Amino acid sequence: MDLNCDLGEGAGNDSLIIPLISSANVSCGLHAGTESDIRETVRLCLQHNVRVGAHPSFDDRINFGRVEMVLSDQSLYDLIGSQLEFLSGICKDLGITMIHVKPHGALYNMLARDSSMSAVTAACIRDFDPDLIVFGMSGSVFLSVASELGLAVKHEVFADRTYRDDGSLTPRSMPYALITDQRQMEEQVLEMIFKQVVTTTSGKKINLRSETLCLHGDGPDAVQFVWAIRDLLLNNGIQII
Repeated sequence: MDLNCDLGEGAGNDSLIIPLISSANVSCGLHAGTESDIRETVRLCLQHNVRVGAHPSFDDRINFGRVEMVLSDQSLYDLIGSQLEFLSGICKDLGITMIHVKPHGALYNMLARDSSMSAVTAACIRDFDPDLIVFGMSGSVFLSVASELGLAVKHEVFADRTYRDDGSLTPRSMPYALITDQRQMEEQVLEMIFKQVVTTTSGKKINLRSETLCLHGDGPDAVQFVWAIRDLLLNNGIQII
């Protein structure tokens, strides 16, 4: 199982998390993180043999990229392209290859359901580098569109977020959007990986594909939770690759 984490956001714990994961979604500077933060995160990934991916977002540091925006097709294309160029440049400077792209926050959630935005974003990624792998919400419109354009995709599931009946994540503005109990998190991870289902906030079980597992790096218990997930996977015979 690929274990990924959103990093380069200035949370101060990247050096503790990176040795424990296999893929890092690195901020491109528009929602969080300074260029110095981002360079150090990429350097740590190189040191620990962790794959680096771009984590592009809306240009919205005030809201940490978590407020939805409506952009023209050209503006969206340019927004994504500039961030891919930014992180790719840092990767080239440090001698590491950028492997994947995982949109951030509100952009991620909008792409999961919007075919038009997905087409623009996927086209931008393909035009920049057709070998980049696209990470997106399991079963989402975005991954279907990206796959149709010839891009490799990975269906992502979340260890520390709850799900609604339609397969979307519970909005952060709602109660129980975040999983803060370690046992609940572990139960959800095992269910998603071994049964390819998740129990929603209503108690319904829905199908999903688990190809990469995400834990957010900005939570107060992020380091503890990464250790817990790593131990959980290894103790259940699942290698982190």
